[in-house]
Amino acid sequence: MTTDLYFNKEHQELRMLVRRFVDNEINPHVEAWEEARIFPAHELFGKMGDLGLLGLNYEEEYGGGGLDYWYQAVLLEEIGRAHCAGVPMAIAVQCDMATPALAEHGTAEQKEKFLRPAVEGKAVFSIGVSEPDAGSDVAAIRTKAEADGDHWVINGSKMWITNGTQADYITLLVRTDGRERGYRGMSLIIVPTDADGFTVSKKLEKMGNHSSDTAILSFDDVRVPKANTIGAEGMGFILQMQQFQVERLAASLMATSGMERIIEMTIQYCRERKTFKQPLINNQWIQFKLCELKTELEALKHLNYYCVRKFVAGQDMTREASMAKLKMGRLSREVADVCLQFHGGMGYVEEYPMARYFRDARLGSIGGGADEIMLGIIAKLDGLLD
Repeated sequence: MTTDLYFNKEHQELRMLVRRFVDNEINPHVEAWEEARIFPAHELFGKMGDLGLLGLNYEEEYGGGGLDYWYQAVLLEEIGRAHCAGVPMAIAVQCDMATPALAEHGTAEQKEKFLRPAVEGKAVFSIGVSEPDAGSDVAAIRTKAEADGDHWVINGSKMWITNGTQADYITLLVRTDGRERGYRGMSLIIVPTDADGFTVSKKLEKMGNHSSDTAILSFDDVRVPKANTIGAEGMGFILQMQQFQVERLAASLMATSGMERIIEMTIQYCRERKTFKQPLINNQWIQFKLCELKTELEALKHLNYYCVRKFVAGQDMTREASMAKLKMGRLSREVADVCLQFHGGMGYVEEYPMARYFRDARLGSIGGGADEIMLGIIAKLDGLLD
């Protein structure tokens, strides 16, 4: 795929650094981590922090690289090439889901206390938004924080929390104004997981992304200083919606590279696999279908880059990021289905990586906002809704 129009020598040097890291520090351990249903986040993030990979676009003053988002795009594309989706997703939670609001709207004291250890890989972060009765409908969350002097007292639960069993801190979206309903009266609060009253209720067993730990979290009179509130009280919903755009772009950047890897793996398999005395790749239908997928993938990749351009320029990318997220989820499912079919029986056995990709890819149309939510956002922004 063409990248010269977007990436310079420094970008390519970073790409090679991250690629070596994935090849040396992630891929050799994927099988063990998938079987264990968890990866050592503190250990892996510590290694990434030592290389300066966990805060490329955050302020240098707090340990970041001070670079623009093109560098983060390179990182996301390369970790997306890993031989599983669980670990890349966990890394993206640390860099593009749980910390962007903190980096942009946090106070100097908050950044020093919370952002620096996240960037250095000394602390693992999770983002706590979804609840048992509030997934895509963020405005329906019930977890609340009541004021008690200079503290919040938090009660409720969160579900589908990536890094949930290992996190040191949760960037938590809660209701801080009991009089308000819907999207009003919410705040983002940093909650340390060693606080009294915090528990991991359950580690969830999922269809895919096995190397990523996902949990249900409970908050029972958890006391947190009001000083841990990110931005203005009551602005949490708006800050979270802004953060979602970065999350959705990150997901599309990673998934695009994952699709590219699987398509190339399928091409190689079809060259080596012979049926009726000739390689599968000689079948014109297979050639044409793979070329269709590669064409769709190339288009998505450049939509991703258009989102990055808008983001770096300080422009609103909500519409385009929603389109990229929608297309990513649906194309991931198609790539998984077609490539598994071309692998035949080998694609169906767990000892071959195709089966894992098939399971992992299905999350793309659900996590970070389901396809239907993306369609609703696009319809609203394009004036299709009254």
